[in-house]
Amino acid sequence: MLQSAYSIGLLAIYAASIAVLVILFFVSAPYGRYQRAGWGPSVTARVAWIVMELPAVLVIAVCAAGAVMSGMAFSPLALVFLAFWEIHYLYRTFVFPLLMRGGEKRFPVVLVVFAMVFNTANGYVNGYNLFLSGRVYAASWLADPRFIAGLAVFVIGLCVHAFSDRTLRRLRRANDEGYSIPRGGLFELVSAPNYFGEIIQWMGWALMTWSLAGLSFAAFTIANLLPRGIRHHRWYRQTFDDYPEDRRAVVPYVL
Repeated sequence: MLQSAYSIGLLAIYAASIAVLVILFFVSAPYGRYQRAGWGPSVTARVAWIVMELPAVLVIAVCAAGAVMSGMAFSPLALVFLAFWEIHYLYRTFVFPLLMRGGEKRFPVVLVVFAMVFNTANGYVNGYNLFLSGRVYAASWLADPRFIAGLAVFVIGLCVHAFSDRTLRRLRRANDEGYSIPRGGLFELVSAPNYFGEIIQWMGWALMTWSLAGLSFAAFTIANLLPRGIRHHRWYRQTFDDYPEDRRAVVPYVL
């Protein structure tokens, strides 16, 4: 039963990645600067972020607890992976929404529900891979180039993501009347370095866990954030006549 749920969840995430990538190139998700009517009931953005990200914090931890209580074999290294996962999601679930500017803006409930479903499935497939599948990462994996490179990319992505969020908060604090051109750090190279950071972060996760579960998360992150970053870039160019011409959308020097 656990394996069947894993297989279904994994296939669903890959299928959702394709669907989301296609849809978001034509329809912008209606929150933030793209907020608009016609998407049903809504809650405040701050409440939305906490509620929709919470399953990602809990589900993988439940998988770990279930493995411990049932005596299933898993690698102690899986706890290292769990720690990195929780560092990210404790930030996204509690720190980010509590610090965000404009937390009283509205966020459609339908997107909250979709995100909760995804985070539940994603937490489970990654939790299954680490704790319930019987896969045991050997201690030698710590010296494997895939783990070392993946960990480095994950940490760099997390830092880029968090520091870019901080830059945007400071910009909003200094300009409560509306949006302005972000400056500093990777904002000098791309319009959405926060998205770039999160994308490479989960690419690093896929590499250091070397798993289909990790790869599915990286694929969905790209599908979800790349179109939105490109739309951000287009919006900046349309809104500000003096927007830097050499700035890319998401990937420095590339896209």
